[in-house]
Amino acid sequence: MELNLTKPICFFDLETTGTNVAKDRIVEISILKVYPNGNKESKTWLVNPEMEIPADVVAVHGISNDKVANEPTFKMLSKEIYAMIRDSDLGGFNSDRFDIPLLAEEMLRAEVDFDMKHMVSVDVQTIFHKMEKRTLGAAYKFYCDKNLDDAHSAEADTMATYEVLLAQLDRYPELENNIKKLSEFTTRKQALDFAGFIAKDKKGEPIFSFGKHKGKKVAEVLEKEPGYYGWIMNADFPLYTKKVLTKLKLSAFNNKLA
Repeated sequence: MELNLTKPICFFDLETTGTNVAKDRIVEISILKVYPNGNKESKTWLVNPEMEIPADVVAVHGISNDKVANEPTFKMLSKEIYAMIRDSDLGGFNSDRFDIPLLAEEMLRAEVDFDMKHMVSVDVQTIFHKMEKRTLGAAYKFYCDKNLDDAHSAEADTMATYEVLLAQLDRYPELENNIKKLSEFTTRKQALDFAGFIAKDKKGEPIFSFGKHKGKKVAEVLEKEPGYYGWIMNADFPLYTKKVLTKLKLSAFNNKLA
């Protein structure tokens, strides 16, 4: 089976310095771009993260500080990477919760105004967890009957993710071969920011999904406690979360003036 596409989709995987979306950096990114006509192109970059890669992280993906010392920074690569994905939807394994939020942070730090207004995402891990509840290596063995021998290599993980999605479509006839439908199936919650700090309630109103104001409407919190906005802007929250919150704040202000 091939994907039923109306536009390209980019499957991608990141190897990073850690798992903190706001603080950690990319050390390797691999992208497999699949076009509606079935053509594919792939590209993998090693990235100088401009920070130390902890030894325990190196032990996982094998990318040492020496290996990336002379590689370009993400800012140097950002325009090339964005040019490859900007016309596409996105696919990955645990991408909605980690890879996309971290990619967005790196793009914003590189002064690329990244958003997903014209994109949807398909998280292959979510399909797997809803259907079987396993890891990528197990998913690859279960769906494709292959061993993921080079796990934690961005290129190997990216190709495995793509192959797993094709096998999932073959296995589950109830899954529609449509990227928007797959995106809806893999969406865990209605989040306005990639990291999930700002979500939507049942009526579609923006609400905070964390902390002391969890479940409360953003507009009401910012009106009653203006300092909460300043606290978030100065705290260790992802740049994209701050961008979304600023837009909501400006929108509420403009609505007051109307």
